[in-house]
Amino acid sequence: MTRQLDEQIVGRFPVGKRLRVLDVGMGQGTQALRLARAGHQVTGLEQDAKMVAVARESLAGEPEGIRERMRIIEGDGRDTGVHFLPGSFDVVLCHGVLMYVEEPDPLLAGLARMLAHGGLLSLLVRNGDALAIRPGLSGDWSGALAAFDTTAYLPHSRKDSNGGTPIRLGLDVRADRLKDLTSTLAGIGAPLHAWYGVRVFTDTAADGTEVPADVETLLAVEEKAGRTDPYRGVAALLHLCGVRG
Repeated sequence: MTRQLDEQIVGRFPVGKRLRVLDVGMGQGTQALRLARAGHQVTGLEQDAKMVAVARESLAGEPEGIRERMRIIEGDGRDTGVHFLPGSFDVVLCHGVLMYVEEPDPLLAGLARMLAHGGLLSLLVRNGDALAIRPGLSGDWSGALAAFDTTAYLPHSRKDSNGGTPIRLGLDVRADRLKDLTSTLAGIGAPLHAWYGVRVFTDTAADGTEVPADVETLLAVEEKAGRTDPYRGVAALLHLCGVRG
């Protein structure tokens, strides 16, 4: 997903431009810190106090220049209008958040308002069109059959929304379908520009599975599959990139 995001940023903004980035639901700050290290001005918004503490601890260990480029706010992503003016950001990230929001449309509309003209909205969501894949591959036939007719699911585990340590939540959460999100993005003025699959082949790996020695090859395979039909359509997650018109 990081490679996909960088591809979109490089293709949309002048090289060397310091972007204003908002990371909604930043988790422990993995992507936010990465972008701050790259020279961008980053604001992280997170409602989980424990995650905020982890992010602040990580930030405290960074050089002064990076600390100055990043600020962390404890708050709900649905309240962006309380914290920021419309058009305040060039890039807005919302990764691994929509699955925990029962009614995502108001949140998405608020995120779109935060974008300047031509700004990039990056969403990472659970793929509602592929919920039968995991139970089917694991031999859970009743679970696979039920998954065809729902967008609700019980997650195996959750990672910090930007790829950190797995967290078991035990919550019933929801997935999103590509067709529905495409319609929503068009309706809020940030139509879909590009989309990718994430975790096409690796989603069924058990927690604690050892990282293979040829991890770069694994990443290359996942990256290729994530941009290639029909593989991307059955990925566990979808990475959607909308552009503010």
